[in-house]
Amino acid sequence: MQPKKNLVEMEAIAKKLRREIVEMIGAAKSGHPGGSLSAVEVLVTLYFDVMRHDPSNPKWPDRDRFILSKGHAAPVLYTVMAECGYAPADKLNTLRKLGSVYQGHPDVRFLPTLEASTGSLGEGVSLGLGMALAARLNQSPSRTYVMLGDGEVQEGQIWEGAMFGAFHKMDNLCVIVDYNGIQLDGFVKDIMEVAPLAEKWKAFGWHTIELDGHKIPVLQAAFKEASNTKGKPTAIIAHTIKGKGVSFMENNPKFHGTAPTPDEVQRALQELQ
Repeated sequence: MQPKKNLVEMEAIAKKLRREIVEMIGAAKSGHPGGSLSAVEVLVTLYFDVMRHDPSNPKWPDRDRFILSKGHAAPVLYTVMAECGYAPADKLNTLRKLGSVYQGHPDVRFLPTLEASTGSLGEGVSLGLGMALAARLNQSPSRTYVMLGDGEVQEGQIWEGAMFGAFHKMDNLCVIVDYNGIQLDGFVKDIMEVAPLAEKWKAFGWHTIELDGHKIPVLQAAFKEASNTKGKPTAIIAHTIKGKGVSFMENNPKFHGTAPTPDEVQRALQELQ
């Protein structure tokens, strides 16, 4: 089993991962820094405190599963997997290079310790439902966690899955929406507003928690509440800041899918000391 970390250790890991995300996207000269940086605390909390998983036995049948439905934020998943020992830490800066295990979107053909290949937006809830239903049929204690982007929830397949999850009382499934307010072409509210988001998930029959997605103790409490909720799946609406931790990236739509220049990488790393 992955040993649990305390709050000080997790906050230090979060800062380290932010530096690695900036460096690897800068080295690739392409990628998605904004939504990778906004998701850091959620993934750190899951992998280092909440989920039951074992890097020495990555296909342990009773492990908890994590699916990054917003696959373009692959750098945050790659850095946390490398920190756990599921993937090579010394290869992070090969992101998006030909033949690298770190493809632009998560790909199980290159990195078999991933749970799924993702990046075609809208599919993560469906994948998670399949895994959660299989766990129930196998009488496994496994739980499944799916991270969605807020722009992604404009996809209809998300809501078909939401209906299925509530109808089948999938209480071993937890969805986290990385609600940073920005998608590919600008602010979500200007493209297709998804608010009121918590109320939508409630209306679909999910237990819903709304919180600050950068506060690890708040996330810990929410994941515990989710695991204690019986008879319905849980949706966590995590309010986050796109580009969190780097002043010139924060809330800046440019950095949804634009890599920092070498000078910007150095500025960002100085801020993340």
